[in-house]
Amino acid sequence: MRRRFALPLAATGLALAATLLPTASASAAPADKLQVLSSWTQTSAASYNAFMAARNNQGAWSAYGFDWSTDYCSDSPDNPFGFPFKDACSRHDFGYRNYKDAGQFPANKDRLDSALYEDLKRVCATYSGATKSACDGTAWTYYQAVHNFGSVAPAKHA
Repeated sequence: MRRRFALPLAATGLALAATLLPTASASAAPADKLQVLSSWTQTSAASYNAFMAARNNQGAWSAYGFDWSTDYCSDSPDNPFGFPFKDACSRHDFGYRNYKDAGQFPANKDRLDSALYEDLKRVCATYSGATKSACDGTAWTYYQAVHNFGSVAPAKHA
């Protein structure tokens, strides 16, 4: 007779415990967060375009807990000599901040810096002649600055 009551009682107890325990998935980022982050931080134009679409619709990605904050090109001009580098710098900041938060920054820094350079070169490709040469030189300077001096310090949260 005891077995007849023990099994349903145990099942009820487990069900009750499951409802009282906080669920990890309710507060945790989706399991594919690093894959999504990687897809938005590659060197290709497609990756850049996917990032820009996501940045313009951040609410759709709120479950991922991404840090969208940016200071654009930091202490350098966002649009040096009129070249619109601001969006490329925003994507670069996104990569730095989110890979630092994920504890994956050192393994991804070189690619993030290269992605910035490719983004800047795509900006420069819209120019010709001496203007393109000036843009290319400025892009190279920005790349060298982040490549050589980009911080490996942990992300700072406000």
